[in-house]
Amino acid sequence: MPIPRIVITPGEPAGIGPDICLQLCQQNWPCELIVIADPDLMHRRAKLLGLNIELFAADLKQAPRKHVAGILNVIATPLAVQEACGELDVHNAPYVVETLKIAALLCLDKICDALVTGPVQKGIINDAHIPFSGHTEFLADYCGGYPVMMLATPQLRVALATTHLPLKDVSRTINHSLLEKVINILHRDLKQKFSIDEPKIAVCGLNPHAGENGHLGDEEINTIIPSLNKLRQQGIQLTGPLPADTIFTPPILQNHDVVLAMYHDQGLPTLKYAGFGDAVNVTLGLPIIRTSVDHGTALDLAGTGKASTTSLTSAVEMAIQLTSNH
Repeated sequence: MPIPRIVITPGEPAGIGPDICLQLCQQNWPCELIVIADPDLMHRRAKLLGLNIELFAADLKQAPRKHVAGILNVIATPLAVQEACGELDVHNAPYVVETLKIAALLCLDKICDALVTGPVQKGIINDAHIPFSGHTEFLADYCGGYPVMMLATPQLRVALATTHLPLKDVSRTINHSLLEKVINILHRDLKQKFSIDEPKIAVCGLNPHAGENGHLGDEEINTIIPSLNKLRQQGIQLTGPLPADTIFTPPILQNHDVVLAMYHDQGLPTLKYAGFGDAVNVTLGLPIIRTSVDHGTALDLAGTGKASTTSLTSAVEMAIQLTSNH
């Protein structure tokens, strides 16, 4: 098998993203790792953490080579101002976005095989007057495609029909077109990227008790059930809509490959309770492979050496797996 080249964006420079990237590079990997960051930032953070690491300018013209512990291959992207651990600075928001653009372009141009993203602080990017609702939406705008967010642990996968959306907007956003698009992408990518021959998808209702036959809301009757019936006729294996308070029980989960939740906080609390720190955020529906950590910037842990690399390690492992299936 060819050696995959994985590009990593550490995310918010004042957070733990640089820390966990440096810690990740302290072990050997069966892929090439390239980090897009300010080299001076990485030097400063390595010194703060007491890590011995050699930085090299990434050579994209040579064939990928397996990562050797203690090495950091960097594509240099300068910060606007020097970072301070735990202190957000609006001047560095464009830097965060620029690293994402560079990384995405490398994947679009097939120079890199997958993108792994570290945690960002959405608020500070918006404070810089850069519209940004999340990695998922940004990468879809930049790369094309229709994004479907899915978080995965070794035991559970949860995908979302809608992502970073105010709760008051969810009901009117869920329509036949959206559900058919999301489920088709979910079905296709589980087959192509995860090598699941016949994906079985359990679908949440929107309302309590999945609407209770229209007594607790009519979105199930008018939108969700007709959409699922249409997709079943196309050969997609779907169960539901099921109440969100029972869909995550063992009898249902053991017979399905993924749960499709209608909105962010319907599906992700259970996923993160079941596997926080081990979960990987995967964006389906893009022309590139993208995985991510399942946690935030943890500003209070930046530079302390207390940040866990478990989720980033899982994200890189998932990226390697997806490149082998792609």
